[in-house]
Amino acid sequence: MHVVNIHEAKTHLSRLLAEVAAGDEVVIAKAGRPIARLLAYEEPVAKRRFGRDRGLFEVPDDFDEPLPDDLLASFESSSP
Repeated sequence: MHVVNIHEAKTHLSRLLAEVAAGDEVVIAKAGRPIARLLAYEEPVAKRRFGRDRGLFEVPDDFDEPLPDDLLASFESSSP
């Protein structure tokens, strides 16, 4: 991160944007006081929408029935 004054930011905007695109952070200052920060743009993460897959999967009627003994045994066996 480095600090530049407004005049330098206006004069060298293309160079500063290239630095930001490369991952650097640039602070623009007026009279030595920070007033803005240039950061690389990041696409916003889409929020998960509850129920968007409704109707794509059907829970079977025997969903909560006990597993068959042979399948249950394969989960419970302690193999190293």
